[in-house]
Amino acid sequence: MPELPEVETTCRGITPYIKGKRVVSLTIRHFGLRWPIPNNMPELMENHCLIEVSRRGKYILLRFNHGTALIHLGMSGSIRILDAQTEPAKHDHFDIEFSHGKYLRFNDPRRFGAFLWAGVEPLKHKLLENLGVEPLDDDFHADYLYKASRNRKVAIKQFIMDAKLVVGVGNIYANEALFQAGIRPTRPANQISHKRYQRFVSIIKEVLSKAIERGGTTLKNFNQVDGKPGYFAQQLAVYGRTGEPCIQCGETLTEIRQTGRSSVFCKQCQN
Repeated sequence: MPELPEVETTCRGITPYIKGKRVVSLTIRHFGLRWPIPNNMPELMENHCLIEVSRRGKYILLRFNHGTALIHLGMSGSIRILDAQTEPAKHDHFDIEFSHGKYLRFNDPRRFGAFLWAGVEPLKHKLLENLGVEPLDDDFHADYLYKASRNRKVAIKQFIMDAKLVVGVGNIYANEALFQAGIRPTRPANQISHKRYQRFVSIIKEVLSKAIERGGTTLKNFNQVDGKPGYFAQQLAVYGRTGEPCIQCGETLTEIRQTGRSSVFCKQCQN
């Protein structure tokens, strides 16, 4: 599933091509994504200029002067910028044609993505209004996490992946950050000291920033908007390395399941 770095990479990739351009047409081939695409989306977007491309959590926001369209990549979604209209593939669900001849094409084999109209106050949309702080913003700091964790006995990995607390720390990057911080994913959130949270926050920011710089993590269903894969997967220390030796101590990495997700860690280095 595309995580925050993949979504941020996508936003940065598409912005130079479409920001400030007028939407000529919107072609919707399949309305049945996770939530049905509104029938009036072409009417809302056509002949309007795209003012800004931004991100909130894992949502891509396309802002016009009269409102904002919202895109979510779901489990397997991706966006491409095309120079000219080409024959659509099976899972190419919609195209946005811009005035300078470029096309934005959305592909999603599993159809868990979304394409909705969020109106003039998108941050009040039901999908966005309860989201937590952004992990790369100054509002995400040790004091915030420490205070929020005091009455939480939930495992730290589940705690840090709670989107109402902080957005975008998905499974891959939670695994990696916990390893670098030396924290076992099963450790209760309220048993972690303020000092360890300071280090953990710093590592989360570093891991996410490096992933964005390297173009996101190469997964089965993710490529950048130019069609090239991301490069951060080559740097993963624990995720996807179950049974392999720890890069720090040589101990065999262990995998467990937490709320249906894979957690890979080193019993020696993480406590």
